[in-house]
Amino acid sequence: MSERPPISPRSPRAALEPEQLPPPPKRSDRARNPFVVAGNAIITLLIVAMVGAGAIYVYGKQKLEAAGPLQQDRIVNIPARSGMSDIADILQREGVIDDNRWAFIGSVFAMKARSDLKPGEYSFSKNASLREVIETIVEGKVVQHAITIPEGLTSEQIVARLQDNSILSGSIQEIPSEGSLLPETYKFPRGTPRKQVIQRMRQAQRRVLAEIWERRSPDLPLKTPAQLVTLASIVEKETGKPNERSRVAAVFINRLQKKMRLQSDPTIIYGLVGGKGTLGRPIKRSEIQQPSPYNTYVVDGLPPGPIANPGRASLEATANPARTRDLYFVADGTGGHTFTETYEQHQKNVSKLRALEKQNQNDTAEPAEEEKPTGAAASDAGAANAKDKDEAPAAKPQQAPSQHRRHRRGARTTQ
Repeated sequence: MSERPPISPRSPRAALEPEQLPPPPKRSDRARNPFVVAGNAIITLLIVAMVGAGAIYVYGKQKLEAAGPLQQDRIVNIPARSGMSDIADILQREGVIDDNRWAFIGSVFAMKARSDLKPGEYSFSKNASLREVIETIVEGKVVQHAITIPEGLTSEQIVARLQDNSILSGSIQEIPSEGSLLPETYKFPRGTPRKQVIQRMRQAQRRVLAEIWERRSPDLPLKTPAQLVTLASIVEKETGKPNERSRVAAVFINRLQKKMRLQSDPTIIYGLVGGKGTLGRPIKRSEIQQPSPYNTYVVDGLPPGPIANPGRASLEATANPARTRDLYFVADGTGGHTFTETYEQHQKNVSKLRALEKQNQNDTAEPAEEEKPTGAAASDAGAANAKDKDEAPAAKPQQAPSQHRRHRRGARTTQ
C-alpha cells in the first residue's frame, strides 16, 4: 500500500476559511508593449472590416443580380447632361429601380461606371436587374426607331416626310438632287439630326448604285450611272406590280435601242409640277404635247435627270432588264399590265381596257364620258377620256405610245 501524506490537524475555524489561490502570473514586459497593443487592435479592426466588407459584397452582389421592380418592358428617356443622381431619380420615377436610389448609386460606384453613363432613349425589360440597367446605359444601347422611305418619292417629298418626323431633330436647308437618295428602311435613335439621315441615304445610294452598275447587262444602251438612275426612276413610277419591274424596264430599253420615244406619263407630270410629285388630277390632252425637257412624248431619249428616287429593285431591273421584244404595255385592270411587241396587238389590249372601264362605270352608275381617241395616243385611255373642251386633240406622236397605266393618266403617282 502506498503511503499517504500525514493529515495535519486543522482547527474548525481554519477549516471554514477558504483556501488562498496563488496570485496570477505577471504579464510580461512584451505583452505590455504599446506597439503590441496597437498591433492587436489593428488586426482586430482589419478582421472586423474584412467580415463587414464580405457581408457588403454578398449583399451588393445579391442586390445587383436580383430581379427589379419593373412589371413590364418600358422605354425611358435620359436627357443629355443628366448626372448620376438625376438618372437615379428618373429610373426610380419610371419604376425601373426600387425606392432605394442609393442602391443604384452604390452599384454605379461598385461597377466603376459613373463616367460611362450615357444619355439617350433606353428600353428596359421586365424585372431588369440593377446590373442589366446599368450595363444598358453604359453600353449606350439606345432605342432604334425605324424610318421607312417608300420608293418613287421625289427628294422634295422625302424631305417633307423627314421634317414631319418628330423622332428627328434639326432642319434640312437644301433639297437634295433628284435621284440621289436611296429609299429604304433606316434605323436611327431619337434626336438624330435630319441632315445625318440625308447623308446616310446619299451614302447608301452611292454604294448600291456602284454595285449595280458593275453588274449591269453588257448591251445596256446607257452610258453612265446617272442615266441608269434616270431610267430607273421612270421604271419605278410606271411599275404596278413588283414582279413587272424587269419587263417594264425592258420596254423602255427596247425603245431606246430602236430610237423610239419613251412616252411615259410620269415624265409629263414631273415636267408640270417638278418635285411636288403629284398632279392631283388626270393629265389633260393638251399637256401630252406640251413642251418640257422632261416630257418624253416630246423629247427624244431620256429626260435630263431622274423624276424620283428609285429603289434598289428598280435600279437592278433597269441594269438587267428582261430579255423580251416588248415595245408596249397597257393596264390589265387588275393593277398589272399586258405587254406586247406590236402596236396592233397593243391597240386591241387598249380596247379591252376601255371596255372594262366602261363596264365598271356602268356598274357604279356613273355617267360614261365621251371617248375621244387622239390618234396613236389612244393607247392611254386617261388621255382619251380627259375632257378639255377649249383645246384640240393632241397630234399623233412620232411613235406609238409605250403604255397605258391603270385607269387614268396620272392616277398612279406615288404619294
